[in-house]
Amino acid sequence: MTNTIYDIIGIGFGPANIALAIALEELAPQLSVRFFERRARSVWQPGMLLDGSDIQNHPLRDLVTPRNPRSRYTFTNFLHEHNRLYEHLNLPLHYPLRLEYAQYVSWAANCFQRQVDYLREVIDISPVAAADGTLIHFRVSCSDGEYDARSVVLAPGRTPNIPEPFNRTVDTRVVHLDNYLPALQQMKARGGDRVAVVGGSQSAVEILLHACGESSLKRVVGITRNFGYRQKDTSPFSDEVYFPSFVDTFYSASPEHKERLRQELVHTNYSAADIDVLNQLYVRQYNNRLLGKDQLMLLTCMETEDCESSIDGVTLRLHHFLSGKTVDETVDLVILATGFLDLGVGPKREPWPHVLKTLSPLLGAEHRTIEIGLDYRIRLRGAANRGASLFLNGLCESSHGMGDAGSFSLLALRSQSIVRSLCQHLQEPVVGTACS
Repeated sequence: MTNTIYDIIGIGFGPANIALAIALEELAPQLSVRFFERRARSVWQPGMLLDGSDIQNHPLRDLVTPRNPRSRYTFTNFLHEHNRLYEHLNLPLHYPLRLEYAQYVSWAANCFQRQVDYLREVIDISPVAAADGTLIHFRVSCSDGEYDARSVVLAPGRTPNIPEPFNRTVDTRVVHLDNYLPALQQMKARGGDRVAVVGGSQSAVEILLHACGESSLKRVVGITRNFGYRQKDTSPFSDEVYFPSFVDTFYSASPEHKERLRQELVHTNYSAADIDVLNQLYVRQYNNRLLGKDQLMLLTCMETEDCESSIDGVTLRLHHFLSGKTVDETVDLVILATGFLDLGVGPKREPWPHVLKTLSPLLGAEHRTIEIGLDYRIRLRGAANRGASLFLNGLCESSHGMGDAGSFSLLALRSQSIVRSLCQHLQEPVVGTACS
């Protein structure tokens, strides 16, 4: 630790704060910034880099293009610098491969190595206030010391949703989809050959297809509460939820209208999959029937009532809600493709990211959850709201709409909003030019 007080400390260095680093360089290079990342390097979804999987996102909605298409950090320039532009344009694919986009994210991150401290996990954030309660700055605590900043931008990633009854089970053989690939390798090393995938999302279907391609696996079981695996709503009308104008529309809506919009638009992103992977899964199931193979089993209309661990595996007790019948399925690995927690109060919600626990007395008194401005600044109580600024870069789906649901779609423009607000609160000019 030094006596330096940074203008900005960024917590996490995944796509959201990488986009912020780019925006700061291009719009406010005079600001001092330091990023802390708990991992050894910046990697995007390493546990889900499945062969042949794509990103379900237009490649030009990348870290910077919607804000500044002339930037050197665009996906197009990444391809150009790696001598792959023509080959990529010639691919018979609607969306880029996830592996290539992960390489793009790492390439962009590596451009900011001097601003990032890797293997540095943030434990706590505490306020440093004047006598009248106005925040002077924040103190960020890490395992190796404390660091001060006039502003903090938090991009921690989404908290995995571990539903009942899995949240009562402590077993390394029950994992969230984020850890699919390493968990699969560990299971195979133990001699396991049975996998269950719980959920009906795009990721669930992709994992089922990948597991079926593993010749050593004897049984792959898909478990969903739905009648079948549902197709995503990919209508161009519905996809306007990823327009920047929809952020303003959604943010200004009443709580009741926000909930109505979210229910209407849920299948643009959740509990549904693209038609290409659904077709592959259906054909795989049909082909297995022709061959008399029982490797793939899709169990629909199933509720998981219990999850029990034993030396023989993990046993799921499944209840078919139409017939009322109960069956047990024992596997060597359970993958939970069950989504992530949202900010708010109620099921599948959390009031604020865990790292804000010390700051919680200054957060969301009225609604028992975090309150976020249109510029992604977290509203603090009383005099604290007049001083140092705290931002949430991502996780804002409940306040800003579907574009904040872990998508790349609005990363570039969200970073622009945060940088402009940072400059306003730090009383610094925006010196760069934003193209939007």
